[in-house]
Amino acid sequence: MSDKGIFITGTSTGVGKTHTAVVLAKSLTSHGVKVIPRKPVESGCDFENDQLIPADATALKHAASYEGLLSDVCPYRFRQCTSPRRAAFLAQQVLTTQQLADVCRTGADQGFLLVEGAGGFYSPLSEDGLNSDLARELGLPVLLVAQDVLGAINQVLLSAEAIKNNGLELRAVILNQVKGYDMPDSVSNLEELHPLLDCAVYTQPHSDNIGDNDMPADLIDLLTK
Repeated sequence: MSDKGIFITGTSTGVGKTHTAVVLAKSLTSHGVKVIPRKPVESGCDFENDQLIPADATALKHAASYEGLLSDVCPYRFRQCTSPRRAAFLAQQVLTTQQLADVCRTGADQGFLLVEGAGGFYSPLSEDGLNSDLARELGLPVLLVAQDVLGAINQVLLSAEAIKNNGLELRAVILNQVKGYDMPDSVSNLEELHPLLDCAVYTQPHSDNIGDNDMPADLIDLLTK
């Protein structure tokens, strides 16, 4: 297993986790880091040419300029748009945390392992575990993504406590700014979270074009140290 890597999780589903993972993969690659992208399971996949295509994993593969197969990145794919655990159950398939961990570990010694979970840190992931169980099995430091909205502080602190209680290092928090959301002028999640956390906190400006975004150089250094 690689001694370099990150596990990307969110405070909930739909907070911009994949967007952050793609920007990070692209930024690491542009800084000369060989990225091994893994999103071992993805639900809500569409059919194309009689096969399920994982959109998030596909975006990760392209962002990392990964030369391996898409099936290396994401071998477990489901049609139903629900948690992977539920989607696997509906598809009458058995999916275990060990299976997902094995996918992440395969080839991990070839570069920087970037693993994206599915949903929030405590979201159901497999028949026998949550995202937290996969993160704990891999033992990677964690990058937590939250929407930069009113209420984010509570969500981030709860997730940070859960990550710590699982014996994992929270390396950084990304506050993903939401398109069309007007934050009250009096609110700054970034400023308020800094003294409440023992890790770095960053904001990620919204852009419809991922190519316009790049992770700060100090965050790249922090994640790859």
